Amino acid sequence: MNLIEAIKERKSIRAFTSEKVPKNVITDILNIAGRAPSAMNTQPWEFTVVTGDILDKIRSAVVEKLKNMEPMQPEHLVVGWSRESIYRKRQVELAKKLFKLMDIRREDKEKRTEWLERGFRFFDAPAAIILMTDRSLTENGPLLDVGAVMQNICLAALHFGLGTCIEDQGVLYPEVAREMAGIPESKRIVISIAIGYPDPDFPANKIITDRESADSLTTWVGFES
Repeated sequence: MNLIEAIKERKSIRAFTSEKVPKNVITDILNIAGRAPSAMNTQPWEFTVVTGDILDKIRSAVVEKLKNMEPMQPEHLVVGWSRESIYRKRQVELAKKLFKLMDIRREDKEKRTEWLERGFRFFDAPAAIILMTDRSLTENGPLLDVGAVMQNICLAALHFGLGTCIEDQGVLYPEVAREMAGIPESKRIVISIAIGYPDPDFPANKIITDRESADSLTTWVGFES
């Protein structure tokens, strides 16, 4: 798969097989992803990779907090949008497509709750990569660089037959991962990536999301028509 194909084919995977991801494969992915650009080569990203019993304990504890409606205290800026914005419209369109594929009806609270909990369980992936920065850095400064390495992780994973889902649900209760994975307070938890071998039969994995055309988003200056 060449680079252009990888960029076009990358998508969020929301269900995985039970096959474990070898440590050496994830190591290769992170080394490749680490070639991402960063401001003055500061490379402000760090990773904690979790699997096995520890990941299962994180899943259970996070879902328990969700069920108890405990307040979320993310350590990163959570994306927000107004209800009347195009961003909200795109989010709703995605939800409609997912719920249709998963046969989740608006009035089916049980299925909707189960779907919500899947995200907080890292979509039951066999491994999760938690991306962090050092608290000695400004909160917003490293985010562009972290985004670059995050995208590289997802693209490199395709080379190894792996799927990913960038998601913040698993770290919206950062104290859980911090305690169970031994993440020191000196590190700021930014985002997580569920990673594993995609389940080809899971309906939501078949979704192809729409993208706006470049012309609809771009102002061209100085170009001849």
